[in-house]
Amino acid sequence: MKRLFSRLVVLALIGLACLAGALAWFAYRPVPLRQTPLDFTVEPGSSMKQVARQLVDAGFDMPPLAIVTLARITRQANAIKAGSYEVEAGVTPLQLLNKLSRGDVSQAELPVIEGWNFRQLRAALDRHPDLRHDTAGLSDAQILEKLGVDARHPEGLFFPDTYLFARRSSDLDVLRRAHANQQKVLGREWLRRADGLPYKTPYEALIMASIVEKETGQATDRPMVASVFINRLRAGMLLQTDPTVIYGLGTDFDGNLKKRDLLADTPYNTYTRTGLPPTPIAMPGTAALRAALNPPATDYLYFVARGDGSSEFSRNLDEHNRAVARYIRKRSQ
Repeated sequence: MKRLFSRLVVLALIGLACLAGALAWFAYRPVPLRQTPLDFTVEPGSSMKQVARQLVDAGFDMPPLAIVTLARITRQANAIKAGSYEVEAGVTPLQLLNKLSRGDVSQAELPVIEGWNFRQLRAALDRHPDLRHDTAGLSDAQILEKLGVDARHPEGLFFPDTYLFARRSSDLDVLRRAHANQQKVLGREWLRRADGLPYKTPYEALIMASIVEKETGQATDRPMVASVFINRLRAGMLLQTDPTVIYGLGTDFDGNLKKRDLLADTPYNTYTRTGLPPTPIAMPGTAALRAALNPPATDYLYFVARGDGSSEFSRNLDEHNRAVARYIRKRSQ
């Protein structure tokens, strides 16, 4: 009886050794892939068994039970993180598990451009192939509600930057980060603002920064452009800026701003209404915010585009009219 028991123990030990050897061989041997690089997604809330099945379905040629066993032995079964991943040929099961437990997801990016309006931002989100389009079919107001943003209008509330995200992330997550960034940058620049500016709130500064962003063809002109509009606000003059009129026209704008557009009174027509428009007209970047909140001291009240992206600044209407005539004549030649 003792001899039989001893033989069983030996056989069990041999079996365990064989199993350990097979598992070690599996752990360090490259996994055959259906293609390389191989993109795959681990769905949120998946158990290790479900993860194993997702890996096989994605193109990993390996027994699901083997990867589950290896994950449990290495104590990584409960550490797998959801997300989108990418691996190259030569990856081993152990390297794969380490990658999944670190959450080393593959990333996509979305450039959000200074001067875009919210309609353009939504279009960029909608056409991005690596985002989950949770805002599809929602109104602007519904999006703000989903984000928990207490505002009536989304324009200008999102910071232009390049946003990296894991593939299959929600477009709401990108918007949430862009809004948080705008709040942070605007709050920081507001605290650093110059004295005596004609703004009562940071939001008014944001409106001005959006106008500066749209009116500036050359980055170095931003502070001077801001000084012109601030001087006009202080003097109670009309801002008379085309981009606000164009914004008010929305999708009706055909690329050609007409005289009747300048005469038609709307909340965004700064040729007919004094002061700032009711909302920003675009997403301003940091430079435009700084220009609006720390403009140089000038006595300029007008500017005109020279045609090369820069502007000519004037102190009075006579100077301005001469500059307009000069550069319009130059462009017509």
